[in-house]
Amino acid sequence: MLDLFHHRHPWFFVIFIFCAALVVANFVHYLLFRVLRRKEERSATFGWGLQRYLGAPARAIFFLTCLLAALPLIPGLTDKYEDILRQAFIMATVAALGWFAIGCIYVLQSITLRRYDLHAKDNIQARRVHTQFQLFRRMAITFIVVVDIGALLWTFNDPRIWHYGSGLLASAGIASLILATAAKSTASNFLAGLQIAFTEPIRIDDVVVVQGEWGRIEEINSAYVVVRIWDLRRLIVPLSYFIENSFQNWTRESADIMGTAFLYVDYSIPVEALRQQLNSIVHASSLWDQKVCGLQVTNLTDRSMELRCLVSSRNASENFDLRCLVREQMTTFIQKTYPNAFPTIRNATLTTPNP
Repeated sequence: MLDLFHHRHPWFFVIFIFCAALVVANFVHYLLFRVLRRKEERSATFGWGLQRYLGAPARAIFFLTCLLAALPLIPGLTDKYEDILRQAFIMATVAALGWFAIGCIYVLQSITLRRYDLHAKDNIQARRVHTQFQLFRRMAITFIVVVDIGALLWTFNDPRIWHYGSGLLASAGIASLILATAAKSTASNFLAGLQIAFTEPIRIDDVVVVQGEWGRIEEINSAYVVVRIWDLRRLIVPLSYFIENSFQNWTRESADIMGTAFLYVDYSIPVEALRQQLNSIVHASSLWDQKVCGLQVTNLTDRSMELRCLVSSRNASENFDLRCLVREQMTTFIQKTYPNAFPTIRNATLTTPNP
């Protein structure tokens, strides 16, 4: 009966096998990831990102496995076409396994980095781990791609392919000499990325001043660094720049920082009264980290004296806001209390006696 059905409706049976493989693969995928999803919802320490990173490649692997198992059941298929289909399915499975391995790298990243919060008060260790893991992830993915390409070549039974592969490697050695000069910047950026990962001149979320621009390190990839400027512009800087040039890193050891606000006033103003007013302003602000608050006369000119208000905060953003607050409220205090104490120009008329 089944053989008669094969002979009368061969293509219908092929479609039936294809649909059956699709149903079985989706059913197995549904059961497995439903269990993982429930465990992930119940426990914060299990299954982090499995559905997001492994769902699609796992579905492809299940589907291709079912097709390979159903391939001998296709009626009227010659050995030649069966070998071609088997080779295609095996190559697709190897590619899906590489895709799955890359997803495992992302799962490992999610599990590792969730313990290091970039928004924590003291996030130096978090910035270090995030920076190093980004570079590690890119190198691991490159390694997986190379291994997966090698595995694809191993799926062929024809030794001539390996002969062509050997010739390709030999020509690649000659081509590398030609491309060495052209790829100098790429190689230097790659080596700079390794240096940055281990010596840590910059990390993710570091506050830096590069080419006169203040911003935070937003992304470090294999070729360049993205600096998010305070006004939401993005400064794209090659990796090698941070190895070959000087720049300011305001969060190299810690995020806390000191900042200054300068006042220029007349000699007649009492400095001690301004010092007390600065203390009252800073102590009442939540932007102050309760470490440094002081006012000093730092310079004298023929027209005014320079007062430096030195204050500290937990990070650069809060310090900028605190310095603006000090300028505004100190200026308001001088306007109300000592309105004549702003810098003025004095003119004196000298009279000479008549001879």
